[in-house]
Amino acid sequence: MAPTYDIEQLLLSQPSIRTVAGVDEVGRGAWAGPVTVCAVVTDLTEPPAGLTDSKQVSEAKRGPLALELAGWAAGVGYGEASHEEIDTLGMTEALRRAARRALESLPVRPDAVILDGKHDYIGPPWPVRLEVKGDAASVSVAAASVLAKVRRDAYMATIGCAEYGFAENAGYPSPVHQAALARLGPTSHHRLSWSYLDELPQWRHLKRHRDPLAGEGQETLFA
Repeated sequence: MAPTYDIEQLLLSQPSIRTVAGVDEVGRGAWAGPVTVCAVVTDLTEPPAGLTDSKQVSEAKRGPLALELAGWAAGVGYGEASHEEIDTLGMTEALRRAARRALESLPVRPDAVILDGKHDYIGPPWPVRLEVKGDAASVSVAAASVLAKVRRDAYMATIGCAEYGFAENAGYPSPVHQAALARLGPTSHHRLSWSYLDELPQWRHLKRHRDPLAGEGQETLFA
């Protein structure tokens, strides 16, 4: 089913809430590059045709859809946290900073946020409604999911490192990416605090260690 405005309208029925932003992120599970958060405010008009969770939109359709969304939305804000911030602060704090940057860059300050997922990484001062699979249920969150993915994918395609296939895998652990890591080691774009380095004896000395209380860490994904 296509996303609706049901959640937005429920929040807007409260007298204290006049503007609602949908928020989603991309890049959390990548091994390289930033995490990107997008915040979208709409005026509750009909969204562009084909809008849904970005994972359900083909690569060929995502770019044109993102262009439509950028012109249709009442407000769009982006925030990134770099791989250095992720290494230093942990993913939870990096997401919080990226989300706040996105919200603060909107043309109007939202009174409430619909956040995709089950963990509130944003926190005060914004009232946050968590919505599991919100990118499939909420129009504003679905729009944020598409815009965030297109923006981050486009950035990852510009940073070179052809051997690692970033233009195709956006820093996620594809077979091409894993093979290049094993052969060449991490690039200047890689997250060096993550556990994939534990599986690479010749590059393990490059791993950065931080206070485990600073973030959630990452489970090993290396095949």
